[in-house]
Amino acid sequence: MIVNQKKRGVNNYPGADTAPDTLPKLLLRDRQIWGERVAWRDKKNGIWEQYTWNDIYHKVKVVSLGLVAMGLQAGDRVCIVGDNHPEWFWAELAVHSARGIVAGLYPDSQPTELKHYLENSGSKFAVVQDQEQVDKLLRIKDSLPGLEKIVYWDEKGMRRYHDPILMEFKELIRLGEEYEGIHPGLFEDNVATGEGTDVHMIQYTSGTTGLPKGAVANYQRALAMQNQMQRFNPIYGTDEYLTVSQPGWGVEQGQGLIPSLLWGQKFNFPEESETIAQDLREVSPQQLLYPPRVWEQLVSTMLFNIGDSHPLKRALFGLFLPVGHKVADLAIEGRKINLFWRTLNAMAEWLVYRPLRDKHGYAKVRLAWTAGAMLSPDTVRFCRAIGLRLMQLYGATEGGTLAVHTENDFKFESVGKLLVGRTIRIAEDGEILADVDGACLGYYRNEEATQRLFQGGWYHSGDAGYIDEDGHLIYIDRLEDMRQLADGTRFSPQYIESRLKFSPYIRDAFCVAGEQRASIGAVINIDFDHVGHWAEKHKIPYTTYADLSQKPAVLQLILTEVGKVNRTLPPKMRVRSFVNLHKEFDPDEEELTRSRKLRRTFMESRYEALVEVIYGDKEEVVIEAEVMYRDGRKGKLTTNIRVVHVG
Repeated sequence: MIVNQKKRGVNNYPGADTAPDTLPKLLLRDRQIWGERVAWRDKKNGIWEQYTWNDIYHKVKVVSLGLVAMGLQAGDRVCIVGDNHPEWFWAELAVHSARGIVAGLYPDSQPTELKHYLENSGSKFAVVQDQEQVDKLLRIKDSLPGLEKIVYWDEKGMRRYHDPILMEFKELIRLGEEYEGIHPGLFEDNVATGEGTDVHMIQYTSGTTGLPKGAVANYQRALAMQNQMQRFNPIYGTDEYLTVSQPGWGVEQGQGLIPSLLWGQKFNFPEESETIAQDLREVSPQQLLYPPRVWEQLVSTMLFNIGDSHPLKRALFGLFLPVGHKVADLAIEGRKINLFWRTLNAMAEWLVYRPLRDKHGYAKVRLAWTAGAMLSPDTVRFCRAIGLRLMQLYGATEGGTLAVHTENDFKFESVGKLLVGRTIRIAEDGEILADVDGACLGYYRNEEATQRLFQGGWYHSGDAGYIDEDGHLIYIDRLEDMRQLADGTRFSPQYIESRLKFSPYIRDAFCVAGEQRASIGAVINIDFDHVGHWAEKHKIPYTTYADLSQKPAVLQLILTEVGKVNRTLPPKMRVRSFVNLHKEFDPDEEELTRSRKLRRTFMESRYEALVEVIYGDKEEVVIEAEVMYRDGRKGKLTTNIRVVHVG
């Protein structure tokens, strides 16, 4: 089956057909059009600092010329490591302006991971956030002869660092200002030579099955993808956006930076991860992007807070939530909402939904997005019921965006309809194949993997799915992650895991099974904050995460939550036994990727002995596991884990 979403109509924003073909050219255009208009806001020490388009132009220019003065040439690679701050994007646009290539890396990467990224990309310079990133790079710099300079923008704790490879961001700016005096007009000349076909980013995959690979992207692909997105869900110059996802992630670039440059959407930066909730309320954005894990945690927190609130509030919420579900279902089905349901929903909006959204900063959200992995239908349905129109983007780092929901065309079970101009085919084994026109240019320095990726002239997603009768794309799971029971029943572990994580007391889950198994088991991470609060409320003493996870009352609590999920699943897909793990899944121990996806094959190997116990007749097992601390030290953790069988 082949589905082709043919192009139709014209772009629905001014100047789309004549827009500049690179991001730096867009910046120069925006500066000419908007000049002193506020473009970006950054919160520091509780105060929002504002940057106009003129300010951004100046920052990007001097940083770019500073890098050129140090030897940056067209095609050179520069890695950027840090959280969402203006300096990250100034550096990105600065590198682009000199026709360099950016590799955006996860700030929580370990030194060995950073070494792989820098070796693979051949980065000449590294622009990093703070002392933590500097320390990691200094540990590996001797094994990276091609790395010439490390520039850091947060000076805290750096006073006693004197390695000649280090440079302050302020010093880079000063160098750029001096270089501009000697070479006036060079910045504009460099920008003018850029072309839409230029490679501008190496975007690293999550690496669920091995070392992350670098997908090569160019402006042409990035801008075309955003223009097509604009046809489905327009973004306006009056929109506010708070950037919270990994800056180097293609979806974050496409929903944050690029719309800012294309249409003037205001770009806002939170002070730090701990202040995001407050910063959201202050910004009150119209557009929002979270990966699935964050949405799951958000809904989990909402449900927990509601359950812990005043009895009257709990009663109102319990009374009106079914109304929200009913109205959302009718709207999605395209059915008329009669006066009775409209009236009830208006009351629910006034008494419950609006205050709840406002408390979390979502009062004005028009476009709420998730992308990167499967999101539980329970989470989506809850958000839609309270008036938060959560929608999905489906695609991949390598394949680009393939399908999206729209405000007027949504299905809980789907990931949307194909973007205009994209073509997909469903292979015999159920794999989703896509046209190569919207895909990346291949993997950087990995021709063999590139050939596999584009085998037969199609982009091979590795995902299982199908197209329904309404043209919606239904995503099932990664092909390699699909599992089968002894009786031949095939199931998606990720789907069951996503349903379990809807519980406010379950932070993560890992479902296990196999062709020799008659049922499904699960390894569960409790939500330490929520379960801890619950334990205190019920006067249950505990010391550590491991201690709390094995308390009989906590095991009973999780058993109740698993039972709730089981009632929504077909009998053969129900969880029949589980354990509460003594620790959280950790990317530093390679259990999760840096984008917080399960490394399923690794987990099955690591917890093989525990899985055997889940299916055995023992009620308890002693686990001795090696743990790695953030400073690189290793230790051992021993604990007793109880197996719970679900009736």
